[in-house]
Amino acid sequence: MTEVGSRKRLVAYFSASGVTARAARALAQAAGADLFEIVPEEPYTTADLDWRNRRSRSSLEDRDPSARPAVEGRVDNMDAYDTVFVGYPIWWGHEPAIVDTFLGQYDFSGKTVVPFATSGGSGAGGSDRRLRSACPTAGVLLSAKLVNGMGEGALGAWAASVAR
Repeated sequence: MTEVGSRKRLVAYFSASGVTARAARALAQAAGADLFEIVPEEPYTTADLDWRNRRSRSSLEDRDPSARPAVEGRVDNMDAYDTVFVGYPIWWGHEPAIVDTFLGQYDFSGKTVVPFATSGGSGAGGSDRRLRSACPTAGVLLSAKLVNGMGEGALGAWAASVAR
C-alpha cells in the first residue's frame, strides 16, 4: 500500500484501448498511489467496442441505464484508501457502465473520489451526474477531469491539489 504522509491513494481505471491505462500508470506514479485495473469478466472485443453499430455490446450497455458488466477481481483493502482516483475513457459523453459496476461494489463513505478521463473528442462533463448516482456514498466526489496529454508533472500537481 502506498502512503503519502498518512494518506493512502488508489488509482483504479478501466481502459479499452490502452490510452486510459497509460494515463492511469502515469497518475499513480505521480501521485504515489497504488494501481488497480478494472477488468471486465467478459473482455470487450473489437466488435463489442464498435460505437457505430447500435447493436454492439458497448452501444447496448450505453442505452441501458441498469447495465452493470461484471468486474473480475476486487480491491481487497478499499477501506485503507482515503482518496480513490477513478479513470475511464469517455463513451458517448460519459463513463462506461463497467465503471458504475466498480463504484457500486464499495462503500466510499469518508473517501474523496476523483474521476479522470481520456477522450478522443468529447468532454467529461456528462459523467458527473451519472457518477453521483453510481457512487452515492462518496464523502467527496469531484467533477471529472480530462487528462489527455498531461505529463507526469502536471498529473502530479493536479493530484496534489485534489487528493486528501
